[in-house]
Amino acid sequence: MTDSLQRTPLHALNLELGAKMVPFAGYEMPLQYPAGLMAEHLHTRSQTGLFDVSHMGQIRIAARSGDVRDAALALESLIPADYAGLAKGRQRYGFLTNDTAGILDDLMVANMGDDLFVVVNASCKEQDAALIEAALSDRCVVTRQFDRALMALQGPQAQEAIAPLCPAAVDMRFMDVIETKLSGVPVTLSRSGYTGEDGYEIGCAAADAETVARALLAQPQVLPIGLGARDSLRLEAGLCLYGNDIDTTTTPIEASLAWAIQKARREGGSREGGYPGAEIVLRQAREGVSRKRVGLMAEGRAPVRAGAKLFADADGQKEIGLVTSGAFGPTVQAPVAMGYVATDYAGNDTALFAELRGKFVPVHVRAMPFVAPGFKR
Repeated sequence: MTDSLQRTPLHALNLELGAKMVPFAGYEMPLQYPAGLMAEHLHTRSQTGLFDVSHMGQIRIAARSGDVRDAALALESLIPADYAGLAKGRQRYGFLTNDTAGILDDLMVANMGDDLFVVVNASCKEQDAALIEAALSDRCVVTRQFDRALMALQGPQAQEAIAPLCPAAVDMRFMDVIETKLSGVPVTLSRSGYTGEDGYEIGCAAADAETVARALLAQPQVLPIGLGARDSLRLEAGLCLYGNDIDTTTTPIEASLAWAIQKARREGGSREGGYPGAEIVLRQAREGVSRKRVGLMAEGRAPVRAGAKLFADADGQKEIGLVTSGAFGPTVQAPVAMGYVATDYAGNDTALFAELRGKFVPVHVRAMPFVAPGFKR
């Protein structure tokens, strides 16, 4: 590891737990623990896993007026989502766009009553914060909380694991967010995650991170889980990875993320447009796009990886798309992938071919997610 890599507040604990550490988004992060990627993935699907995601960025946005709705309306000038209509204690997905409707980052925004709590991707957090500060500082106080820890407790037994430590977690439903205590430690707790399973994300002060992590790991259902299984879990769940499946070259409509643009921000809505690239997004939503992000499943056992070209024919004469993420799906026991294809080939069950080591492997367009979600609605 180079000295330039940052370390999370759980770095020492990760080493103690035997993690294999790798560089990721400027941090030294756990790729896997001694159980191994396959076991970690399946344990999260059947029981519960704890992920160190402290590399993610946490930001607070408070309106200078004191009214959280004013902060939400200000943030809507950057994001095509309805945050002014977001109830206190609720969280909503969204994405920052640029003037060409490209996605600068995807993020989560929660209405905490007095302010907004925003979680952004590690690789984008500095530029996200700078953008939000530049755009909103006249109306809002923007506070970076990049020194805080963040953990994700994910899996069907997550509630059972957290209940003895944080009774308030039990009554939460998917996308609820509260300020509470876990083992006596003040935490920001959301019922959400990045695996398709039920679970929680837990933000706390760096000094308290190890206390929280050890309390959770002491529960019999919980194993530590690394970035390797995090990637295969999110892929089975059909969730985008920023920089792979979405970036500044992809629009929300191309990325099949129109569901994240609520009615109020759509054409004819009460707050239509008003964000960078809005004209393009609204036009694409109305008229359609030439390519779309789709799920893919390959025949055989060999995964089709990111960067593989997609063709309409078995001899590679008609290129129609590209794989952006791909891996073997341990839960579905088959290779799963996602990527962009020409819209004419985006229909479910469409037969395509992926280039794999000089050969053309049959793949089919499949609906995502590849596994049924386990969220508590």
